[in-house]
Amino acid sequence: MWNYHPDLLATPVPRYTSYPTAADFGKLDEGMIERAIAGSYGDVSLYLHIPFCEKICYYCGCNTGAAGRRARVETYLEALHQELATVASLLPQSARVRRIAFGGGSPNAILPREFLALVDALHHHFPLFAPEWSIELDPRSLTAEWGHVVREVGITRASMGVQTFAPHCQKAIGREQPTAMICRSIDWLRAGGVTSLNFDLMYGLPHQTMVDLADSLEHTRMLGADRVAVFGYAHVPHMVPRQTMILEAALPGAEARFAMAAQAHEFLTGNGYEAIGFDHFALPHDPMARVTREGKLRRNFQGFTDDPAEVLIGMGSSAISGFPGLYAQNEKHNGRYRAQSAAGQLSASHGIARSPEDRLRGGVIEALLCRGEAQLSPCLLADTQVRLAPFTQRGLAELSGTNLRILAAGLPYARVIASLFDSYRAVTKRQFSSAI
Repeated sequence: MWNYHPDLLATPVPRYTSYPTAADFGKLDEGMIERAIAGSYGDVSLYLHIPFCEKICYYCGCNTGAAGRRARVETYLEALHQELATVASLLPQSARVRRIAFGGGSPNAILPREFLALVDALHHHFPLFAPEWSIELDPRSLTAEWGHVVREVGITRASMGVQTFAPHCQKAIGREQPTAMICRSIDWLRAGGVTSLNFDLMYGLPHQTMVDLADSLEHTRMLGADRVAVFGYAHVPHMVPRQTMILEAALPGAEARFAMAAQAHEFLTGNGYEAIGFDHFALPHDPMARVTREGKLRRNFQGFTDDPAEVLIGMGSSAISGFPGLYAQNEKHNGRYRAQSAAGQLSASHGIARSPEDRLRGGVIEALLCRGEAQLSPCLLADTQVRLAPFTQRGLAELSGTNLRILAAGLPYARVIASLFDSYRAVTKRQFSSAI
């Protein structure tokens, strides 16, 4: 179904969960995040970052650490509680919190009572309007008690880091979790009221074969995941030191990665899932599939989303907030974050103010990744037409007047095509992950 053009995939590109990307962030003027929160209105979404896991996987590039040192976890949570109060004090009464997401790390690396205390604080401080609750979970540290917590809070959306069902691949990435453990976790979550369950899967893992991936995909289908995200493993040990535990020689090559991505797309779309953008899939009943059919799919710092809110406020170390005119990231270093937050100060001094051109180009990038086509302004068309030619000439994209459309054969090249509208890439020479 897909043709492999290595020359078009040679340059690593961002995942474009924002534009400009986090690689382009710089120092913000003092008070920018406070003014952005105070100027928010209408529907608002919240994200809480829990930077702890019981066990650290070799592949992981997230801002997370081991949860074994209880004093560190407790002081972090105290600081997070203070940040909740500080942010809520700035949010105007016209704001309505409609969505709340917990990510990490692994939110279930903290104690259930600590999690419930955060939920109570959200109810106490924020104007909640029947919000939808979602959470990322690690099946290795999930317990029956967490199933009860899910029901008590009213969490209906959950994402599990499955990655692979192949035991030898699990061992190679430091994430051993037997199938029985994953099945047990699913039972607890379904009994707790989760109606939209996502599996994160990966290809391009050490020692992984197409047979291994096929087995993981079949398990995913049989276990009834409502959504599936299929990511290519990004091996960047110069940026993520823990990845030195993974031998580069054990990784599949570029052409094998391409074949795996194609295999996942063909299997899932052939077994009842609808393609969501370029690397996500959902069963027809899932809200993500519905908004995709309606042309309302969005992309934000949490990836593809059915969330229509223009404001996403991130809390916790390294969490990113998104506003129409501003992106702001909290302090990454947990110690500095704790000190600033405990003092009642917001730590987001890093980010970027989005210019009108940023918003124009960002709209095109989002439209290409979410809907597969975008209307180009005459200036953008003139700026990119020559660089688009290799894609249009090979039947990967189609340009009709000022309308650019990514064709079915061009889906694996979507991020590369989107990157043609990124004016920062010529300036910021940062190494990104492989385009597929």
